[in-house]
Amino acid sequence: MRTPRLRTLAAIGGVVAVLATSLGAAPATAAPLDKGRFHDVLDETFDCNGTRTHQGGDVFGSFTYVKRGRGLAYYRESVRGTVVFTNVATGGTYSNNFTANSRDLKITDNGDGTLTILSQGSGMSRWFDKNGTFVLSDSGMFRFSVVINLNGTPDNPDDDFEVDGSFVLITPRTGRADTADRDFCADLVLFTT
Repeated sequence: MRTPRLRTLAAIGGVVAVLATSLGAAPATAAPLDKGRFHDVLDETFDCNGTRTHQGGDVFGSFTYVKRGRGLAYYRESVRGTVVFTNVATGGTYSNNFTANSRDLKITDNGDGTLTILSQGSGMSRWFDKNGTFVLSDSGMFRFSVVINLNGTPDNPDDDFEVDGSFVLITPRTGRADTADRDFCADLVLFTT
């Protein structure tokens, strides 16, 4: 089974920035080339600018690859979960509930062994303090493109890779962006003490 290509995009804007809305569906007769579900359990301790922090959580998701049109495989992924950051010194928590979706909208064969993929992401992230009070939110949609090198093996997606520097933001994120200019570690201390 191929590792989901766009799961790494979850890191953009912290798990939440990878987000998508369905604009079209594959033909009813199109069977997925690959599909699956995943469940990641988070359990680690790290230093957040001098604050010892435990990160725990559950992240669930699903993905599919479906051939469309000229036989190019389109990717779709949905992720949801809860991540809890605990300030080890105070025992207070800073929690995040989120959903994120991504979907390939258009794939262009560049004729040189690469594909340009236009994708869209959408979703919501809600943050809660140690008392369970809602404090911050991020939500919205954005579109971007990347160039994927097929590595000379168009029928083997396992060795494909993103061309360095090919990421282009087509449509900046819409919606609410409460955490955009904030320092996560400072917020961790603020909301857990």
